[in-house]
Amino acid sequence: MSFSLCVILLIYGGWLLLRCFVVDYFTIKTSSMNPTLQSGDKVFVNKLLMGPRIYKSLHFVPSGQDLESWRLKGLRMLRQNDIVVFNFPHHEGRISFVINNVYCKRIVGMPGDSLRIVDGHYRNNNYGGVLGTVEEQARLEQTPDSLLWPPSLPAIPFDDHFAWTIRHFGPMYIPRKGDVMRVTPYEATLYHILLEWETGQPIACDWDRGEVWAGEEHFRRHQWKHNYYFMAGDNVLDSNDSRYWGLVPEEYIVGVVHHIVKKGRDEV
Repeated sequence: MSFSLCVILLIYGGWLLLRCFVVDYFTIKTSSMNPTLQSGDKVFVNKLLMGPRIYKSLHFVPSGQDLESWRLKGLRMLRQNDIVVFNFPHHEGRISFVINNVYCKRIVGMPGDSLRIVDGHYRNNNYGGVLGTVEEQARLEQTPDSLLWPPSLPAIPFDDHFAWTIRHFGPMYIPRKGDVMRVTPYEATLYHILLEWETGQPIACDWDRGEVWAGEEHFRRHQWKHNYYFMAGDNVLDSNDSRYWGLVPEEYIVGVVHHIVKKGRDEV
């Protein structure tokens, strides 16, 4: 093997290690984070802040699979208002991992938070500042229902017992690892996909009788096994985010955006 080829292989290997353990970059492909991020912008993701994710296997199934990984110790915990890149976790009504299916959103709800949407504006019991872009939330508040695309107004869990919308939502408690939660039809409906993922059992409930089953067993209490996050796009009038498909497990987060390359200029 020639010296030049060895150098090229070393450089390429170093570049791969850098992307795996330190920093990676992604191109924004939608307008969901406008005006903060626009289609075509590039974001550099710091993996050291929350710790790089290490896969136990490099055999990835394009249709989705269970995520088997562990994470090195990070420099700090995630925070409300962090912009993060994550693997989209919801596929065909269940939690599954698809290697290159990534989204970029803002954290508006952390594990242990209770999140509400009031007149289109995010409210978090553990965060007193502005979440996201207040001007875009004001646009939602001022836009009449008649000008909204009808399917965009209802929000999870899309159930008549809740009737939540992107204008008025919650409160929704964001589960934290180790929390013990009483499970009634309310919780079973709101966290349905997450509970099926954590228990490995189909979840069913009877609102009239106030009963919940995990498989064939009555299900009354659950201790959460994972931390979860509520992800939102700054462009609240046109963002496919947690309002429509639910929460993101911590394991699915790639890292925190720390540098943005826009047209003609850079931002931190």
